[in-house]
Amino acid sequence: MISRESIVFEQIVDDLAEKGFSVTDSFLDDREIEAILSVDEFKNKMLHFKKAGIGNSASLKINESVRGDYISWLDTKKAHLSISVYVNRLNALQVYLNKTLFLSLKDIELHLTSYPVGSYYRRHVDQFKQQDHRKISVILYLNRDWRSEQGGQLRVYSQSNEIDIFPVAGRLVCMRSDLIEHEVLPASRERLSVTGWMLDQLIDIK
Repeated sequence: MISRESIVFEQIVDDLAEKGFSVTDSFLDDREIEAILSVDEFKNKMLHFKKAGIGNSASLKINESVRGDYISWLDTKKAHLSISVYVNRLNALQVYLNKTLFLSLKDIELHLTSYPVGSYYRRHVDQFKQQDHRKISVILYLNRDWRSEQGGQLRVYSQSNEIDIFPVAGRLVCMRSDLIEHEVLPASRERLSVTGWMLDQLIDIK
């Protein structure tokens, strides 16, 4: 019997190959989402989160006209058990992508993300001009009972179309880091996620 994981992974592969992005609901269940939200980094965001900047570490700068989110980098090797459940599932997905799309992915970098009310991230791609190691972007949403009228969509620009993806708890978005332009629209409530990238090189711990 084919497992649900294999079915989900195969759909992600098909979507990435066909259109460059994929949306999977219930990648984590409600209990797993609640466990992530209970970790200290989220419960005490003021102690752990920092204003996100533009560019890589060599050219990082804060520009609130471009993005307004706050982040806390994760050490995926030492993450809280509840986050490790997600990391392990991403690792399994990475193995599957390497096997099916021949991407030679080697590592995953992740940070917790908070968008305060009214904040946004202007249209961009995730791969740096000077560094092309980010191959697949992954976003796991953590927002319980999200309603469309609250905004906060991820707007994806694909094949001359605009696709709006709401940040529903448990939903995973995967997309080509070098190809898919996207932006985060303002919301009327705080918007939480675990955001990251699958890389073709090993990373240093932030």
